[in-house]
Amino acid sequence: MPSNVVVRVRTSSPELQQGLEAIAKELDLPGDFPAEVTAAAERSAADVVLPELDRTDLPFLTIDPAGSMDLDQALHIERSGPGGKGFRVHYAIADVAAFVRPGDPVDVEANRRGETLYGAGTRIPLHPPELSEAAASLLPDQVRPALLWTLDVDAAGTLTEVRVERARVRSTARWSYVDAQKALDDGSAPDVITLLREVGELRNQQEVARGGISLPLPEQEVDESDGGLRLVFREQLPVEQWNAQISLLTGMAAAKLMIGAKVGILRTLPPPDPRDVARLRRVAKGLRISWPHDLDYPGFVRSLDPAVSEHQAMVVACTRLLRGSGYAVFDGELPEQTRHSAIAAEYAHVTAPLRRLGDRYAGEVCLAICAGTAVPDWVLAALPGLPKTLQDSARRAGSYERAVLDLVEAAVLADRVGETFDAVVTSVRDDHPDSGVVVLAEIGVEAPVTSDGGAALPLGDDVRVTLASADVAARKVAFTLS
Repeated sequence: MPSNVVVRVRTSSPELQQGLEAIAKELDLPGDFPAEVTAAAERSAADVVLPELDRTDLPFLTIDPAGSMDLDQALHIERSGPGGKGFRVHYAIADVAAFVRPGDPVDVEANRRGETLYGAGTRIPLHPPELSEAAASLLPDQVRPALLWTLDVDAAGTLTEVRVERARVRSTARWSYVDAQKALDDGSAPDVITLLREVGELRNQQEVARGGISLPLPEQEVDESDGGLRLVFREQLPVEQWNAQISLLTGMAAAKLMIGAKVGILRTLPPPDPRDVARLRRVAKGLRISWPHDLDYPGFVRSLDPAVSEHQAMVVACTRLLRGSGYAVFDGELPEQTRHSAIAAEYAHVTAPLRRLGDRYAGEVCLAICAGTAVPDWVLAALPGLPKTLQDSARRAGSYERAVLDLVEAAVLADRVGETFDAVVTSVRDDHPDSGVVVLAEIGVEAPVTSDGGAALPLGDDVRVTLASADVAARKVAFTLS
């Protein structure tokens, strides 16, 4: 099944736990931080110097998954502009560079890891928890160094002004997505969260107008009930999408700054391959989702209802069109590819430096541009090698998530071998037309399928398939055409 979802395992199944340990060993995932890295993090936490600019007067708040400790972003929004019809968004981003020095043990280890890895209810952090979950995290009632983005948005949701500067900030409250959505629904939400809905909806409209796509990627959870395992999707809440729009707004503003100054690092994505779009149409058919021939891909994605399990599976399948994403580094001459096709704009990662390595460097570039100073030499020296480091870490994260999903699907189906399911053939191998892939509408799973008699699989057709095997140790499931 396509990846980019977080699998939460709510079970003590020994077989699953053994599988997770095998994945970690197989992929050579990072383990505990070396002692010298932890010691360096503790020293930097004790010696941090706060910026002179004091914006602790702004009552920031954070909105994250329940229980999160690595809080990269804190938000404050107020009305502004003529007649109070516009908005001023203050977005504080954790200042990792205030704690991590170029070439120090934490920096070296972060460059080895590349990003925080998520899956199966665990996280393998980019930075030691002494920083990522404590000294650098924007936890409530703590004064923290931050990169403070000030983004002015007009009544239509259009960005009009942007600046970023170092400042000391203080979050006054930590909200979970569930609690924030509940407060919005019952009318008890504070002004900042109410304004987040207004700005988020305006930015959603801007996204539609420019042809962008935001995939409301679901999380998958494995629950243990009645002696068996069950794979379910968790619906993404509207407040999560509005919060994501603020991050997108900041990333687009950062890209605009860097392109104007002709120095920086962009996140890029080429237009989707028409063959991949055609394959997605077959997946939609398998999930019994209507996709009219005159409806384009962005319009189809916006028609999906995250509350419907088949639609959630379709959203996950749509991540196939995110293949080919990369990074473009430049200093003096713009690269040929600057746009991110899914966002339908230029874009840069700058809002999650506790969890993504590249955000720290991109943030420093934007700070220098806004201050009218030269980009620091340590940033310029690192830029050329960043794309490979980031791509390598992204591949490892993808491999990890795919392995976890394969493991979970095998475990969920382990006691259903011999059962028959409705499915549709979504792809057929050119060299072996009796082999391909099916999608199962009932459980939203994609898996290999073969035709027993060697006949060619009927591409795009509704079929009945039998679960031939579900090997948890090998993390593989296979079906045969009934």
